[in-house]
Amino acid sequence: MSKVKLGRLVLAFGLTAATLIPIGCKNNSTATNGATGSTILVGEYGSLTGPQASFGISTNDAIQLATDQINAKGGIKGKKVVVKVEDDMGQPAQAATDVNHLIDDGAIAILGEVASSCSLAGGRVCQQRHIPMISPSSTNTAVTELGDYIFRVCFIDPFQAAVVARFAHDGLHATRVAIFTNKDQAYSTGFSENFKKAFTAMGGQIVIEKSYSSTDTDFRGALTAIKQANPQAILIPGYYNDAGSIARQARALGITCPLLGGDGWDSQDLFKTGGSAVNGCYFSDHLSIDDPSPRVRAFVTAFKAKYHHKPDALAALGYDAANLLFNAMERAPSLKPEDIRNAIAATKNFPGVTGNITINAQRNADKPAVIIKVENGKFRLAATITNPYAPLPPGSVKL
Repeated sequence: MSKVKLGRLVLAFGLTAATLIPIGCKNNSTATNGATGSTILVGEYGSLTGPQASFGISTNDAIQLATDQINAKGGIKGKKVVVKVEDDMGQPAQAATDVNHLIDDGAIAILGEVASSCSLAGGRVCQQRHIPMISPSSTNTAVTELGDYIFRVCFIDPFQAAVVARFAHDGLHATRVAIFTNKDQAYSTGFSENFKKAFTAMGGQIVIEKSYSSTDTDFRGALTAIKQANPQAILIPGYYNDAGSIARQARALGITCPLLGGDGWDSQDLFKTGGSAVNGCYFSDHLSIDDPSPRVRAFVTAFKAKYHHKPDALAALGYDAANLLFNAMERAPSLKPEDIRNAIAATKNFPGVTGNITINAQRNADKPAVIIKVENGKFRLAATITNPYAPLPPGSVKL
């Protein structure tokens, strides 16, 4: 979905799923209450186009599924849920504009974003305007530090980075690791800093650190320097499009060691950009979609029935974010944003697809992480790590 010069196109689903409608801009003085009448208006912003479109589309699909399901059960407090979606194209400045538009249009709560940089931009608007926001999968610690109206249903980067560090150290038995960071992404820079701290605390050595920009396409100079440092693994905590391209160029230069990443790698498009070059690489994630638990299987079955392909972990988190919000709205004494905010903050042991979710005092969700191995065009579970700050139990890793 793209932007147009006259008006904004947003995707609305709930009363009529996947209907494109033009919405005019409003200012604060004309903003409406999104819980009047027979409907509840929720806003969502994400990258439906642009370099991280896979993230936004996957998340949006799952939120739409959750919305359809809650409405089929009668909605919330007898009202149907309508979700309006804005495409921020993966650009933080656009994310801030989009969130303002959604709130002006009457949204009483906001879902999004995946990318931490965009969640920081949109979250600032939500905090300033006292509208609760839940990020499905932004892991940078600064996101929920914006204020008491900002939440997430995923783990945070210090935990995720420590999980990857523990896996590298105990699972791969690596003591020498290189780091290659996208300096333009809050997600990537935060991940690198936290990995370095955790890995060196385990006795590991960072042999070289290099960085690149989001607009870069030729990584060979930095990769040549990394090769000369002779690492046993290379951390590339960027998104799937970067990771795939870097992997191809690394293999072409004769770099054979495993490449490591975070949940930003979780996209089938990793294989489009990386091909066979990503085989034998590993990344941390929120769940394995092949988990045999009934909760995961029910979600996968419903998602496949609607979209005719398997969901990824980003979809599972979008589904959890939407359902946790809907649950909080049902528990709240009213549909005023402040009451919804308080209900979200009070969430304990919510049964999410990605695990039971308790929102802690920092408005984050504490949960285990998994390590996924990239293998012949598929993602395979290699380890589940609950406590990255202690040695892994023998036999807990399947390389």
